Amino acid sequence: MNVSLRKVAITASALLFAGQLLAEPKRPECIAPASPGGGFDLTCKLAQSALVNQKLLTKPMRVTYMPGGVGAVAYNAVVAQRPADAGTLVAWSSGSLLNLAQGKFGRFDESAVRWLAAVGTSYGAIAVKSDSPYKNLDDLVQALKKDPSKVVIGSGGTVGSQDWMQTALVAKAAGINPRDLRYVALEGGGEIATALLGGHIQVGSTDISDSMPHIQSGDMRLLAVFSEKRLDQPEMKDIPTAKEQGYDIVWPVVRGFYLGPKVSDEDYAWWKNAFDKLLASEDFAKLRDQRELFPFAMTGPELDTYVKKQVADYKVLAKEFGLIQ
Repeated sequence: MNVSLRKVAITASALLFAGQLLAEPKRPECIAPASPGGGFDLTCKLAQSALVNQKLLTKPMRVTYMPGGVGAVAYNAVVAQRPADAGTLVAWSSGSLLNLAQGKFGRFDESAVRWLAAVGTSYGAIAVKSDSPYKNLDDLVQALKKDPSKVVIGSGGTVGSQDWMQTALVAKAAGINPRDLRYVALEGGGEIATALLGGHIQVGSTDISDSMPHIQSGDMRLLAVFSEKRLDQPEMKDIPTAKEQGYDIVWPVVRGFYLGPKVSDEDYAWWKNAFDKLLASEDFAKLRDQRELFPFAMTGPELDTYVKKQVADYKVLAKEFGLIQ
């Protein structure tokens, strides 16, 4: 083969590889591993609208729901049954990592999937109905000190979950045994809001992004948000932090996506490239802000390192509360 023909062949091969690398998934889907209406649903719908709006996906992305174990059912299903499905994104949050740290996802650990992107962060919060007698965090703490069995707290997941951990940290700071608190385990923020507004629970341990639609409608109030300082969005600036009320608790809720463990490097690179473009765009920032999320952008190997460190840190926290040996 002469030099010019060899150049043509090399160029053709490079273009073929680039075409494979940039091949859009045929049936894009985002699994929200909880019931509709909560943070996982919000995360999937953010990607659904943003990827199409930015023309990074030309086909519509469907959102499906796979509740169970606050992410465990979806995690196991993707790893065991759909490990190479390049079109399937699954939403995760800091709560997912906390559950992984405690071994709540069964035989699969944090190395079982391909961590793709973190797209924003929310913060944990304590919610009550608008007519609740608890006007601030200390009102709630005093009621818990008097008789913890009289206050029914709804949380996403059972003992050891992210929502449980938020109220456990409040209890610990107040000198209350977290094991004495009365919990109702629910499947994500949507169910927490429904139970709270229906009067089935008195307090919801949730996060601010799940809560804001109900706050703005006047149905709910937040006793505290677990952020370093008051959040600067106009609709959030009046919500007090736990810290300013004397409880030094900060709990960010990072949200993002992972892929199955056998998704090819080419398909993984396509998604990473898409999210890198998305996270750098002003249009995405507007969509993220509309969903009450704050900036937190990370993809690829950097995210994988972050996830592994978070899981290790959560293991230390879980040991402090006697959740793991």
